[in-house]
Amino acid sequence: MRLTTFSDYAIRVLILAASTPGRNVTVEDAARLYGISAAHLKKVVRALTRAKFLEGTRGRGGGFRLARPPEDIGLGDVIRQTEPDFALVECFRPDNACRITGICQLPPILRESIDAMLEVLDRHTLADIVIGPDQVAARLGISVPPPRQTDRPGPQA
Repeated sequence: MRLTTFSDYAIRVLILAASTPGRNVTVEDAARLYGISAAHLKKVVRALTRAKFLEGTRGRGGGFRLARPPEDIGLGDVIRQTEPDFALVECFRPDNACRITGICQLPPILRESIDAMLEVLDRHTLADIVIGPDQVAARLGISVPPPRQTDRPGPQA
């Protein structure tokens, strides 16, 4: 079982936002930090904003931040929002042409495994995986910029 790159990047963006409370993070900062395309991260940030995990601010001092506290963002919810489907095998897809569909016993087992994975993720929140800004900086060999002044405070981690 494998999550899409989109879900992987979404989790990374949320970790970064949770790890930098009180400041907006730009897509460019995130792209530089993770070594990922800014164009791809813009799509991820847009999806996370639509799903109300992030909120964005345009203009000078803009960027993104968590829309709610990390303990209120369930990992299972994030994965459900960012994964296009859980079609592990052909018979799970709408265009299924498998000749043994209906007699094969694999689909119920795979459905059970997906449910089990989501059940585990549902027991955890973003707060469980937040990395401190100093740890991120040390790992990357950079200094952590001070929080930017914004019009309103964001959720606290």
